[in-house]
Amino acid sequence: MEKIPMTRNGFNALDEELKILKTVDRPAVIRAIAEAREHGDLSENAEYHSAREKQSFIEGRIKELEGMLSLAEVIDTSRLSGSIKFGATVTLVDEDTDEEKTYQIVGEAEADIERGLLNIRSPLARALIGKDEGDSVEVKTPGGDRAYEVVSVRFL
Repeated sequence: MEKIPMTRNGFNALDEELKILKTVDRPAVIRAIAEAREHGDLSENAEYHSAREKQSFIEGRIKELEGMLSLAEVIDTSRLSGSIKFGATVTLVDEDTDEEKTYQIVGEAEADIERGLLNIRSPLARALIGKDEGDSVEVKTPGGDRAYEVVSVRFL
């Protein structure tokens, strides 16, 4: 199987989510199922069916997280330098709007655009790879072509 690149923060966040699912959420849903069973007829017991559905989701997420963590290749971004690559924290300026944004380029498993964590497979990240401070990049987006200037590249 192919290794999944991850930052230390991303790995720790997924590991913490896994621990919570196993130690808090799983026992809670098992208790909820037991309580719902006490209400009698399971065929028309909405609480029971809801708890079983939640249990299915939790067990699926646990398996997904265990799989990702077992394949994780944690990359120490503080030891990197140079042009933009995995782990870089990049500040960009939109050349049309002068809006400044900062992203860290991370693996798919930890990507969250709302928190500034940009998926390495996204069109913007792919366009940025190999660029340096002062470079301009053109990116095709669903909303049309965008142009950005790289203001800074840091490895934290």
